[in-house]
Amino acid sequence: MIRPSLLAALTLAAVLAPLRPLGAQATPAPQAFQGVWTGVLEAGAAKLRLVFHVAVGAGGVLSGTMDSPDQGAAGIPATSVTAQGSTLSFAVANLGMTYEGTLSADGTRLEGTFTQGPARLPLALSRGEAPPPPERPQHPKPPFPYREEEVRITNAAPGVVLAGTLTLPQGAGPFPGVVLVTGSGPQDRDESLMGHKPFLVLADHLTRKGIAVLRYDDRGVGKSTGSFSTATSEDFAGDALAAVAFLGARPEVGPVGIAGHSEGGLIGPLAAVRSDDVAFVVMLAGPGLPGEQILYLQGNLIARAGGASEAQAAAVGEMQHALQETVATLPAETRREMEDELTPAAVEAQVRQVNSPWFRFFLTYDPRPTLEKVRVPVLALNGSLDLQVPAEANLREVGEALRRGGNGDVTTRLLPGLNHLFQTARTGGPSEYATITETMSPTALEAVSSWILERFAPRR
Repeated sequence: MIRPSLLAALTLAAVLAPLRPLGAQATPAPQAFQGVWTGVLEAGAAKLRLVFHVAVGAGGVLSGTMDSPDQGAAGIPATSVTAQGSTLSFAVANLGMTYEGTLSADGTRLEGTFTQGPARLPLALSRGEAPPPPERPQHPKPPFPYREEEVRITNAAPGVVLAGTLTLPQGAGPFPGVVLVTGSGPQDRDESLMGHKPFLVLADHLTRKGIAVLRYDDRGVGKSTGSFSTATSEDFAGDALAAVAFLGARPEVGPVGIAGHSEGGLIGPLAAVRSDDVAFVVMLAGPGLPGEQILYLQGNLIARAGGASEAQAAAVGEMQHALQETVATLPAETRREMEDELTPAAVEAQVRQVNSPWFRFFLTYDPRPTLEKVRVPVLALNGSLDLQVPAEANLREVGEALRRGGNGDVTTRLLPGLNHLFQTARTGGPSEYATITETMSPTALEAVSSWILERFAPRR
C-alpha cells in the first residue's frame, strides 16, 4: 500500500506530545536490561504496540530485535543496543529509529523517548511477554479445495528471481488468471501488514471462484532475490510482467490480468501498456494523481482523522512540503539544525527516503498519461474512507483518464464505509487497521471476482 508518511502519522504527535524527562539512577548491570519489553506508542489518536527483545552476550554485550505486532513485523534486528548507567539505547538504523529509556528502581519499567523521523514521542516499556497475535478469522487454513504450488519466476532483470505461490482451481481449465501486485514498501506475497494478510484472503476467494492466482514476494523480500531499495515502480512493472508471462504459460490458464493494490494499482496500467500479455487490470485503491499531490492530501486527511485541528493539519502539510523540497539537497547548516531536534540516524533516514529512486519516481510520476493508453478492461475500486489514496479525487481521475484515452470497458466503484485496505471501518485512519478483525470486506472480494468472471470465465 502507499504508506502514510512519517509526517502524517508521527509529526503531528511530535508537535502535540511533550517529552518525558529521563531520571537518573544507580548503575545497573547489563543483565538488568535483558528480557522482553512491551509498550504502546501513542502518535495522536494512533496506538502502535512495540516489543523490544534484549539479550546479553559474552562480556555483557547487548543485542536485540524489535517487533511491531500491529504492522505484522517481527524480529527486526537492532543495529545498536547499549547501556550507559541506567539508560538503555536501542537503534534500528535502516528505519531511522532510536529508543532511549531509563530503568526504574525495581527493574520492571523503562521510561523514555522513541524517535523516528521528525517525531520524538514518550514511550514507557514494561517487562513482560509479547502480546498474542490478533484474531484474523478470514485467514484461510488448509486443507484447501484447490491446488497450491510454490513457484519461482525468472525475470529479465539481472539477479531477480521471484518466489511465489500459485493457486489453481480443481480441473483442467482453462481458468482466467490474475497476478497480484502489492503496494509500496517491501511486501511479502500475502501483503502482510498490521497482522493482516490481504492477498492471502483475496487469492483464496478468487481461486475458490474459479480463477487461477499467482502472488509473489517483492524482489529482495522473503524468498525472492534482487534489490528492493534501488528499484522504482517501473522495475516492479517488469516483475509483474514476468509473473504474467509465467502464469500465462501454464496449460490450465487462459487470459491473465493484473490486480494491484495501492502502488500495485499504478503498476498494473504501466505493465498493460508495455505488453499485450495483460488481458485486464484491477486497480484496488490505485492512484489517479501524481504522488506529491497524494502525499499532501493523505497527510491532511490522516492528521484530521487522528484528532488534529484544521490548523494542525495544515501545519503537517507545510512541514511535509518543506521536507520534500529541502531534504534531498540538505545543506550542512540545515542538517545541523535538524540534528539539534532529531538523532543523526533519523536525519539520515529522512534523506535516504527522499533521495531513494522509488520516492523520486513516485513523487513526480503522473499516472494519467499512462492510463490514457490502457486499452484492456479496467476495474477501479476505492473505499469511501480511504485516507491514503483519497478515494473520490483519485477514482475520478482514473475514470476520466481511461475514458479520455478511448477505453470502452471501464468500471469505477466507490465502496461505502471501506478504508484503504478495503476493511469495514469507522474513520478510515491507519490507526484502525490493526484493530479491525476483518481483513477484506466480502463486498470488495465479490466485486473483484464477479467482474473478472463476467468477462473472462470460459463459456461452457
